[in-house]
Amino acid sequence: MAAPTPVHLPLRVPQTAAAAAPAPGAGTRPRVTAVTAVDSAPGSTTALAGYAIRSTKEVTDSAAAVSSPGYPATGWYPAGARSTVLAALLAAGAYPDPFYSTQQQRIAAADFDVPWWYRSDFTVTDTAARTYLDFSGVISAADVFVNGHRVATAADVAGAYTRHEFDVTGLIKEGTNTVAFRIQPNDPRKQLTISWLDWLQPPPDENMGIVRDVTVRRGGPVALRDAHVVTALAMPSMGSADLTVKAQVRNDSAATVTATLSGTVSGTEAPVAVSRNVTLAPNETKTVVFAPADHPALRLTAPRVWWPATMGEQPLYGLDLTATVNGAPSDTAHQSFGIRDVQAPLNADGDRQYRINGRPLLIKGAGWSPDEFLRWDRTYVEDRLKYALDLGLNTLRLEGHIEPDEFFDLADRYGILTLPGWECCSKWEGEVNGTEAGEEWDDPDYPVARASMAAEAARLRHHPSVISFLIGSDFAPNEEIERGYVDALRAADWTAPVVPAASDTSAPITGRSGMKMTGPYDWVPPGYWYEKREGGATGFNSETSAGPDVPTLDTLRRMMSPAELETLWKDPSAAQYHRSPSRTFSTLRLYDAALAGRYGSPTGLDDYVRKAQLAQYESVRAQFEAYARNAKDASEPSTGVIYWMFNSGWTSLQWQLVDRFLDQGGAYFGAKKANEPLHVQYGYDDRSVSVVNTRNAAASGLTARVTLFDPDGTQRYDRTVTGLSVAGGGASSTALTVPESVPGLSNTYLARLLLTDGAGREVSRNVYWLSTRADVLDYESSDWYYTPTTSYADLRGLNSMKQASVTAAASTTEDGTGTSTTTVTVRHTGTGTTTPALLTDVHLVGAQGAPVLPVRWSDNQVSLWPGESATLTATYRTADLRGSAPQLRISGWNTPTATVRATQHRLE
Repeated sequence: MAAPTPVHLPLRVPQTAAAAAPAPGAGTRPRVTAVTAVDSAPGSTTALAGYAIRSTKEVTDSAAAVSSPGYPATGWYPAGARSTVLAALLAAGAYPDPFYSTQQQRIAAADFDVPWWYRSDFTVTDTAARTYLDFSGVISAADVFVNGHRVATAADVAGAYTRHEFDVTGLIKEGTNTVAFRIQPNDPRKQLTISWLDWLQPPPDENMGIVRDVTVRRGGPVALRDAHVVTALAMPSMGSADLTVKAQVRNDSAATVTATLSGTVSGTEAPVAVSRNVTLAPNETKTVVFAPADHPALRLTAPRVWWPATMGEQPLYGLDLTATVNGAPSDTAHQSFGIRDVQAPLNADGDRQYRINGRPLLIKGAGWSPDEFLRWDRTYVEDRLKYALDLGLNTLRLEGHIEPDEFFDLADRYGILTLPGWECCSKWEGEVNGTEAGEEWDDPDYPVARASMAAEAARLRHHPSVISFLIGSDFAPNEEIERGYVDALRAADWTAPVVPAASDTSAPITGRSGMKMTGPYDWVPPGYWYEKREGGATGFNSETSAGPDVPTLDTLRRMMSPAELETLWKDPSAAQYHRSPSRTFSTLRLYDAALAGRYGSPTGLDDYVRKAQLAQYESVRAQFEAYARNAKDASEPSTGVIYWMFNSGWTSLQWQLVDRFLDQGGAYFGAKKANEPLHVQYGYDDRSVSVVNTRNAAASGLTARVTLFDPDGTQRYDRTVTGLSVAGGGASSTALTVPESVPGLSNTYLARLLLTDGAGREVSRNVYWLSTRADVLDYESSDWYYTPTTSYADLRGLNSMKQASVTAAASTTEDGTGTSTTTVTVRHTGTGTTTPALLTDVHLVGAQGAPVLPVRWSDNQVSLWPGESATLTATYRTADLRGSAPQLRISGWNTPTATVRATQHRLE
């Protein structure tokens, strides 16, 4: 297929341009930039509402003119408060939807090889107060102007993560004022910014723009900065916690002043008050410390301790400080924080083992991606975080692309741990990564790196959800770079562990990483995960998965053209634009070979997608199950696994548990099944049936049953074990081992595992499709991204399964607050020895048959035997039905597709 002809930007706002088809997170088209009214109160912080932007190719006026009030920015594009250039142009309808087909190739990269202007007006009513410009998130660098005067050069404002404050009091006038940024083009090979590595096709503008708030701060003669609380939880009792309050006070006046710094810590049984007078010479800065030694109330008894969601509650405290001069407020600060203890020592095998409040925790996580154009949408982010919890994950890794403050606020609230860090394969590791991407560092890069670390440390240190910073990814920094990072972290009172890299390497100061980055990143069979070698379930694997994750047919039709869909199932050697720009991952060759070799060649698009969902369910389930089962092993236990990745920043065919539109397929429900709190599972390596308990409390009086069936439903083996007990906190117990050989068992067979409690209630159900012929791996030929499979398991017998009769009945209740719950009971109506219904999927759909998303299911993709039923619930926003009645689309491996309507009720 020929590449689309690039479309050069029409350098004016189109009068009748059709907006690009919105993707989740895209938001609505920004309005013409409003003038921001700046609050006059001392200590206030006002974010600029947005910008007018235009390429310097089309602006011939001087910087002084462009940055002056009253400049006629006619023909400029509106941009939101946090917006890359391309995000603004997409919102204005300048280009077709880049998430569909190859339309992103139509955007001419040449439009972004020169600087772009960002200008914004704001009004000030009180010029007696001091005024500061405060910001970070400039990609890649910018000259900054206020009211016609340059206040910083691109050499001063460089790096995506550096934070900048400029005192512009002398330039501010009553009425309208203007700030303008001349944003430089981004090249992540040469600058310490953001790139997309091999995750997706990179945006043509390389994310140049301003992606965090630019704020106007007001204050009196004394500025209050860097306010924070350092917490120390008494371990192991957790019976007390010491709080140390710190802040910098700075005299920005030309006279000596005495300020009173006072405030409270809230969230305690009674607010804890602190206060002190500080005398400051002109332009002097002092750090004020309130410690338990001089403020005994800062030693809390019985503190409310913050836990990950699966382990306890998530209480937060608050710090409020005010600096007053002559009785008048001069500046204020607020910070929320949590009390928790995080340790991550290396175990006897040299692997990193996280402990939260003294309790060991298997890190079960995935790699997080923002929107490709870095568009911030709180609702979309919150929906994905709720999905992470729904999947039983406890951690998200952010390799670069470190999200705004609100992301970590949400993670704190939901109890989701985070592992932020710098990214690989770009300038960040250019000094230490040999021949890989990224140029070696020059002298100016070192202060930018240190400033980036200092800014992120100060921003993230108070979030209890942040449990480490990874100062390297694929490579650890050398001593000079590491020293800059470590010094910045220490200066910021960083208390969480610092990890030198996500790979198995060491750094001079922080030592050994205790993590491995052995992959895989492309297809491997389910049994791979059980071997304690390569990427198998031992140690801490910082990024790993079986690669491709083909989304549902609904999503595929939203992201690919009919011709591309035809190629998808017919041609394994074809380059897939929606996979990766990397030559290594450009095709689905390995994945398609395994799909055909194990399940049989696809007969069409529908057949390809249904086999993909089956394959992804078993693969993802095995990955999480293997790491969970091995977590308490006496030798070489697993300590952490990060699925690569949780989501993609665009419409993708790889590395995602959930797709761009928040639809859920086999990968999603395979992970959800593997991570259920009390879980029965099968070991591909030793045929064991184990019970894994990640609840806090032990479980006893359990009964485990395993039954093997031919695909036609003929039972070949059945065994029940009663009186099982398993400790909590991730412990596992082996119930039984399936015989190596079972008489009469077909080459392809099904294993149904049931776990019931003492009252006979089913607490876990798990169904496997297996083969008497194992997948054979050639470990000696392993590459960095996969281990070859020389012989495939025979699962083709599944194709002979007869259609199963499944009925469904559903009802919906709406709670009056905008949330609906649909309850559906699916039943296999067959009798006797009849083919089971394998992986029966229920999709909530609207009037036109499109999925209602997001939705959180209690369970899904269930397998039922004759006479069995399952009751599932789906919770979602009522508004997402768009006024239509909820319907359920039932389908499955051998279940005919049918749609049923749910009766509706409203709770009063």
